[in-house]
Amino acid sequence: MMKLSIHSIRLSSLGLAVIFGLAGCAGDPLESGVDPFAPMVFKEGLTAMPLNPPNKATTQPFYVSQQTIFKFAVDTNSILIGNDGITRYVVILTSPNGNSQVQYEGIRCDSFQWRLYGTFENGTWKENPLSSWRAIQDNTPNRYQAALAQGALCNFASQEKNIKNILQSLNPNGFTGQTKPTNSFGVIN
Repeated sequence: MMKLSIHSIRLSSLGLAVIFGLAGCAGDPLESGVDPFAPMVFKEGLTAMPLNPPNKATTQPFYVSQQTIFKFAVDTNSILIGNDGITRYVVILTSPNGNSQVQYEGIRCDSFQWRLYGTFENGTWKENPLSSWRAIQDNTPNRYQAALAQGALCNFASQEKNIKNILQSLNPNGFTGQTKPTNSFGVIN
């Protein structure tokens, strides 16, 4: 009988030691410095420049605003939905005189920011050494980043993770960029 109670006490003690040990592993967030409710710190992944120029067969024009005189298009084959929360894409900006500029950019939906990674000049991609994150301007005529973010790449403040949804949103018959088009369909001549 005495052996049984000593055995029970030993098992109970061992059980309590395991429970306290596991509880100690969990740690107190205030002691460990890790707050489970704190916002996550953004860490951008590596960004490689595209290997090819935009493909005219996969270029999709999109509407930006009534006030713009430029036309805008995105190469749908270039759209990359990054695990780091950035959607990267190649955009083509065309002025009224027909001159085009091709840029490789990224959009962060969580902070509503964009970044210019590089430009396509004289047949090659050139990285932008001064690239930094900038706030997306929603109240300017050439607000194409806002139109892309609000119309296709983001679901409010979160990144759209489904490429089919993005491509469907870029369809000129349904793309609004938050505002219904009235004078332009973003057609590139």
